[in-house]
Amino acid sequence: MPQTRDHLEQTAVLADDAILQFIRNSGLEPSDARPRMRRLTGGVSSDIWLIEAGSTIFCVKRALPKLRVALDWWAPVERNANEAAWFKVVGDFMPESVPAILAEDADAGIFAMQYLPEADYRNWKTELREGTVSLDAAEQVGTRLARIHSVSTTLPAIATRFTSDDIFHAIRLEPYLLVTATKHPDLGARLEQLATITATTKHALVHGDVSPKNILIGPYGPVFLDAECAWWGDAAFDLAFCLNHLLLKCLWVPRAKEAFIEAFRTLTRAYLAGVDWEPAEIIERRTSHLLAGLFLARVDGKSPAEYVTAERDKDRVRKVATALLRQPVNSLGAFADAWAQELNREI
Repeated sequence: MPQTRDHLEQTAVLADDAILQFIRNSGLEPSDARPRMRRLTGGVSSDIWLIEAGSTIFCVKRALPKLRVALDWWAPVERNANEAAWFKVVGDFMPESVPAILAEDADAGIFAMQYLPEADYRNWKTELREGTVSLDAAEQVGTRLARIHSVSTTLPAIATRFTSDDIFHAIRLEPYLLVTATKHPDLGARLEQLATITATTKHALVHGDVSPKNILIGPYGPVFLDAECAWWGDAAFDLAFCLNHLLLKCLWVPRAKEAFIEAFRTLTRAYLAGVDWEPAEIIERRTSHLLAGLFLARVDGKSPAEYVTAERDKDRVRKVATALLRQPVNSLGAFADAWAQELNREI
């Protein structure tokens, strides 16, 4: 979630005792300053608080057991500790790409992290919503994501730290691919197959929620937030998840559809150029196949894209996703071509 003052609630909300006790125990609260606390809005999976005590400003995050979505969706709160661990691992070799972890209480499912002010860190989703599509930002996201995956493959010891298969299934595979399979029985076997392939491919440290809303464009490049789904598994999931958003944004801001498609291609090229743990064409094929399932899931899964509301637009997503699930393409460029063709069709 964006860590900006613009997302503060208009009315102060008192934190509960667990949050207050964590702040006191963390050593981050100056003895000579009474902290001011505001809850940040916009998240469905966690409570995030902005803490201000004198010149000290930081954020506190706690995972929710039940996510704030229309359908009944529960997830283990241990994901909070996995997120903090992901930040620490990436921070060891790319500190400019993650907020610093300042304190944590894994048992309580709470951690404190660096506050990144909006004046210096612009939320990527906000930029895209305004039709500001920077190819440089897309390239940097692709390059950094590939580097995170690449470096992680050289650190085999972290594989045992992120054996979070149950959490990843609960937060990603079940609500996206498997719920969608129940809505489309004719595609059910294929969607279940994609879930199995993803679950059993173990190559790299996966973020699990590489969405524009979880990326800040800062003075030193992209910063990745919200790694609650961190998991040792298939790097193709991160690439497909991020590219999926660029495709869907074409429906949100139609006037920028060509720019979104070009950003899709730019991010893809940058990412694949950094793949060194397996042949690039192999992960591209796996990503393209998975993307078809995730594309359909954002209209018929448990977490639909909030801005794809018109039935006409949902049907266009269903049409392209269904075709590419039935006859998969191995190239992400071919996937983008199929979507661009649909967008340019007279309806």
